[in-house]
Amino acid sequence: MHAWLKCEVIFDVANREKALAELDRQASTPSFWNDQAKARQTIEKTNQLRAILKPYGELGTLLQDSELLVQLAEEEENENQQSQVLYEIDSHLKDAERTFNKLEFQLLLNGELDGNNAYLTLHAGAGGTESCDWTEMLMRMYRRYCEDRGFTIEVMEFQPGDEAGIKRITFLVSGSFAYGYLKAERGVHRLVRISPFDSNKRRHTSFAALDVVAEISEDVDVEIDDNDLKIDTYRSSGAGGQHVNTTDSAVRISHIPSGIIVACQAERSQHMNRMKAMNMLRAQLYEKLMDQKRQSMEKFYGEKGDISWGNQIRSYVLQPYTLVKDHRTEVETGNTGAVLDGDIHHFVEAYLKKRAQDIKVA
Repeated sequence: MHAWLKCEVIFDVANREKALAELDRQASTPSFWNDQAKARQTIEKTNQLRAILKPYGELGTLLQDSELLVQLAEEEENENQQSQVLYEIDSHLKDAERTFNKLEFQLLLNGELDGNNAYLTLHAGAGGTESCDWTEMLMRMYRRYCEDRGFTIEVMEFQPGDEAGIKRITFLVSGSFAYGYLKAERGVHRLVRISPFDSNKRRHTSFAALDVVAEISEDVDVEIDDNDLKIDTYRSSGAGGQHVNTTDSAVRISHIPSGIIVACQAERSQHMNRMKAMNMLRAQLYEKLMDQKRQSMEKFYGEKGDISWGNQIRSYVLQPYTLVKDHRTEVETGNTGAVLDGDIHHFVEAYLKKRAQDIKVA
């Protein structure tokens, strides 16, 4: 049980269980839903704690069952029966190892905002129609990844490409540790393939950038002067309900001192779109304040700068061979189809582990 005791220390189980009990107590009070924003925050914190404590409990059960099976194997005289028990022990221990690795990975998500929802914005870069099509492919990839992890997506703003694909899209990803996972994807993504838009079937290189910003709660103090804002309304673009493209319900807010621009067209109500756009602006301003050493807007491209050649964090090569390679961690795979279908967690995990190691060494 040494490994189990070590695990108990690592995950600070007693304090987490105490915190969860307090949150459950708050949720059971009659006035809990009087403040809906606060109630949602409480539920989110509860889910984050359960995301660790539930598999921790499963790990304990697996280890305890394994101990009992070991005792049975030692006492069993029939070789066939003993062999069957040993096989069961091996299966339990493999499950325990997978669960422990999952819990250990949770330690990497220890940033102040890692448990929060995340705003993601995809921008088409150099490459025209090719890059707009690549941006749409990335949107599909992240949608699949989020679905696999149980996250939900709400599109906030959408700008279609001139001929095909997506020029720019912003969406809110909601779920436990959404920002913690997806912050690893911030940066420039490069695609190499035979262009479906080129009649001569030549190989093209396209770029798109992903911005990732944590959603912040309303009780986080971010000072915004109304005089610093320029607010425009316009008609929503793309498919939607009966009011889309018929009313000026979409809202774009420009924060003049920082140059940050946000927009929302998710709702039919201009008031609701303005409120959601302000939430995005607060999130982006807060992230900027968290790191004053960076130049204005540098965070949008992580460590890589412009959306162009030589600045990519990951390359997706479909021609003349198939390979997806992360240039930060050197992790790569030839199964490009699976990656574009959302199988990117090994890239996320490798980056977060490397980042934690780099911080530890520094």
